[in-house]
Amino acid sequence: MNPVAEDTLPPPSESRRDADGRLTRLSFASPNSAPTAPVWLVAIDGSVHAQRAVVAALRLADDMKACSLHLLHVQHWLSKEAAESELLARGLAVSQQARHLVAISGHPWQLHLALGSSAETIISIARELNCQGIVVGCRGLGTAGHLLLGSVSSRVIQLSPIPVLAVP
Repeated sequence: MNPVAEDTLPPPSESRRDADGRLTRLSFASPNSAPTAPVWLVAIDGSVHAQRAVVAALRLADDMKACSLHLLHVQHWLSKEAAESELLARGLAVSQQARHLVAISGHPWQLHLALGSSAETIISIARELNCQGIVVGCRGLGTAGHLLLGSVSSRVIQLSPIPVLAVP
């Protein structure tokens, strides 16, 4: 039995809408969720790099004894109509493996699905949750790749007022 199958997620503990009524954020608390400190935010996008970030965050949580992990998947802006179904559907699909890893670890966790600009939204939510740090996966593009393409992890590192762990 998968402890975090889609049908076992509780109803959202939070949902937010913008001024136009567009769904912009959903949050789900795990069954063992409890207010603990410190809180670390783990940015996920379904990639192998994000999965490595989850594993690194779990190692941090093991070392800290009392730690809550908040998984965050940020999607680019969707239309009002698309946000109603796609924010949840895409977020659950992308987060499935990460939710499974965190659930079997026994650590308290929450899942946040949001619309927005990736780096800026990651930092904003980390501040809002009073996180001790942010864990992100990075592709290791090198200097030329960053100059040509940029990256979410590089932008988070540049803009974040809190520590960032970039996991290759």
